[in-house]
Amino acid sequence: MSGPIEIILIVALIGYVLVRRFTGEPVEGKRMLLVPAVIAVVGAVNLREVPHSPAAIGMLVATAVISVVLGVLRGFSVRIYERDGHAMMRYTWVTAVLWVVNIAVKLGSGLLAGAVGLHAGGGITFSLGLTVLAEGVAILAKGVRGTGRIPWSRGRGDAAPVPSPMLDSMQRKARDAGDLRGMRSFAPVLDGLRDAAADRRNAHPGARR
Repeated sequence: MSGPIEIILIVALIGYVLVRRFTGEPVEGKRMLLVPAVIAVVGAVNLREVPHSPAAIGMLVATAVISVVLGVLRGFSVRIYERDGHAMMRYTWVTAVLWVVNIAVKLGSGLLAGAVGLHAGGGITFSLGLTVLAEGVAILAKGVRGTGRIPWSRGRGDAAPVPSPMLDSMQRKARDAGDLRGMRSFAPVLDGLRDAAADRRNAHPGARR
């Protein structure tokens, strides 16, 4: 992929993500996982143009790891809420700051690569796909703990959303685990009430009649 086309793709993707997610959009498995995965694969294919020197590989791995970490942090900074029974998401100011940091890191790594004579190739597209994918995984991990349902994708036209058995199963397990934790946390209260009732009965034996 040529440089100008790659830059246009990156600007378009970032603009699309920022606009939609700052205004709020449904949480969907396909948009969170498939789209960024395709971008990452496109970048990985173009990595064949990168010179396979230790310095180039090291820089690529470092920027990829940083992008994944920042993507996860952004995902957990996103606000998840429910509307009409469906999970919704919206970026916060923390998410915006993390995006600025991510872009600054990418620009800095690009300048450093040029300074030492390395060719970035598809590294920009690859790391961008990774960071958006990591963000999507974190959003889904956060979303399945909520009550709003997460479909795989929206249905076309007036069709119902396409469900995701995997996400539905994860959400049920998260809900069951949450209920179990709630029962365990409430258990000491129940024990205290039971002990108090037993003490009153022992103190007033006639009250049991």
